[in-house]
Amino acid sequence: MSAGLLDTSVVIDWHNPSVVAKLPDEMAISAITAAELAAGPLLASTPIEAAKRQSRLQEVESLMEPIPFDGRAVRSYGLVVAAIIGGGRKSRSRFADLLNAATAHANGLDLYTRNADSFVGLENLVGVVAV
Repeated sequence: MSAGLLDTSVVIDWHNPSVVAKLPDEMAISAITAAELAAGPLLASTPIEAAKRQSRLQEVESLMEPIPFDGRAVRSYGLVVAAIIGGGRKSRSRFADLLNAATAHANGLDLYTRNADSFVGLENLVGVVAV
């Protein structure tokens, strides 16, 4: 049985059949993804898009309790940033992605993402599953 942390890009597309086929048996989201989803309806450019985003948020909230960004995740974040910078990449523009990677690392979960390139350099810390 597989378990994994879904990043925001996966949650946004999780009704897409090609995404569904790659989802783990046990799914979790981080508090970071929950926060990004909560901002979504407020940032939508049309009422229809806001309604879609609100519906997605409510669906996720009904299915999963977000994993908190706790002390273990804080320490993991240091490792994640060091790995990214050590690999010659910048960390600032990918703050939410790296917080998600730290949450996955701290909880021993693979990270499921539609943006695997954002996590290059973290292979020794967290399993990244391209969806």
